[in-house]
Amino acid sequence: MSKKIASFGEVMMRLEVPGYGLLSQGSTLNYSFSGTGVNVASALSRYGHTGYMITTLPDNPLGDAALSYLQKLGINMSLAQRGGCYIGSYFLENGFGARPSRVTYTNRLESSFNTADGASYSFTALADSIDAVSFCGITLAMNDNVRRQMKQLAAAVKQKGGNVIFDCNYRPSLWGKDGYEAARPHYEEMLQLADIVLMNEKDALHVLGMQSQAEARKEQLLELIPQVAKAYHIAVIAGTQRTIHPDNTHSLLGYIYREQAFSFADANRFAVYDRIGAGDAFTSGIVHGVLEQLASGEIIAFAVAAGMLAHTVAGDTPMANVHDINQAAAYAMNQTVRDIER
Repeated sequence: MSKKIASFGEVMMRLEVPGYGLLSQGSTLNYSFSGTGVNVASALSRYGHTGYMITTLPDNPLGDAALSYLQKLGINMSLAQRGGCYIGSYFLENGFGARPSRVTYTNRLESSFNTADGASYSFTALADSIDAVSFCGITLAMNDNVRRQMKQLAAAVKQKGGNVIFDCNYRPSLWGKDGYEAARPHYEEMLQLADIVLMNEKDALHVLGMQSQAEARKEQLLELIPQVAKAYHIAVIAGTQRTIHPDNTHSLLGYIYREQAFSFADANRFAVYDRIGAGDAFTSGIVHGVLEQLASGEIIAFAVAAGMLAHTVAGDTPMANVHDINQAAAYAMNQTVRDIER
């Protein structure tokens, strides 16, 4: 059944050096608009839901361009507002071989979204308009003003009986010198409000400060995630563990924990065309499966396949639909390689 799902977050301009060049080499940039919330809302719209963005865009031609681009992605922008002059942006240099990709952020703190007055959002009215809302730890890291807005909106949706989705997505560079200590209380507040959480054992160990005697990552996951679910009364927790192989192919182990049981799914080794945004594809797969009331095994297989496919297209935003993902999941299960569709 189609749901109304909103993402609360910043819309960013992606400025990409063509090919595999460096900023110091290039003379042109390709631009597009993205962000974690954009990626999730767009993917969910491709799965048959109505994906909204709750954000603030500049009230100028730059904001017009962003609005037009997001509408082309299938996102309903009726809950967005306009104000301010700036949009956050990042420069992308694509990695090759031993050189990793590099992202350089600029102008985020002055963006229209990050400087918007919380009073300009009507959180009660927004909560009445949607069935679920998605948040990201990157947004949580911006400033106290945005953090208050996140918590107010999450509480309003929760009170109305909607679902609150929180992707931990901890970024060390955004939290300053105090890092985990600064982030922990805000993460704990969001976890207490959340119904569906995206995280792995690293978040439990470092962000939440939990302890584990296990050394292997999967064993840590099995020990810590049930503790997180119990402590914060979370219905669903899901996440991935990524392996990067010497030949630069990747593989994903995906898991979902619900009703006190784990389900796992693997993605075959796959080549990576563009990695950015692939985690958001996995998130959207989990959200879709949970809200569609699929079985845990079906949900995690769908989400891992969605994440794998997102590595195969240019740009941040996932482009696959349900049919594409189901086919990819079937091929991954049979460990076969797809030929040309004719």
